[in-house]
Amino acid sequence: MALFERFGEFDSVEELNMTAEGLKEEGDLESLKVLAEENGLDAADAEDYADGIVTELANSLLAALGKLKVEVKELKPCEIMEDWISYIEVCCSEHEDMARAVRLKSKSLEGCIAAILKWSFAHQYPVPDKVKKAAGVNAGKVTLGIPGSAIAKKIIREYYLGK
Repeated sequence: MALFERFGEFDSVEELNMTAEGLKEEGDLESLKVLAEENGLDAADAEDYADGIVTELANSLLAALGKLKVEVKELKPCEIMEDWISYIEVCCSEHEDMARAVRLKSKSLEGCIAAILKWSFAHQYPVPDKVKKAAGVNAGKVTLGIPGSAIAKKIIREYYLGK
């Protein structure tokens, strides 16, 4: 399924839950399941909501993590980018304002990773000759610009929250 193909992207958990409420009132469980899956939630979450086991389809954290899950499928990140995504997930679980910001239409995982990559290119440093030799690298100039976890988390917060 393409990114937010049927129901579109929601700007907030409230918008997502309002759509879910409408589908529940119509008794349209199949569409409710599609809505859940399109937003990175399980079909079982939709069933629990339809059955009244839970009072809303998602809370802020679930909505944010769901959006990230959908974006990850589309982006197919690997290695260090997966670590950055884990940082985003932790920030969402620790701060509701972060979870709400991740859900915004104006913000995306792609944009966040681009912000980190931009920082990386602007902050490259030369790799010492001893390290190049130990690695068996014969290139004349080797630079590296991967941020540590503290800097990556700062960039993530700045991207999503503007601070």
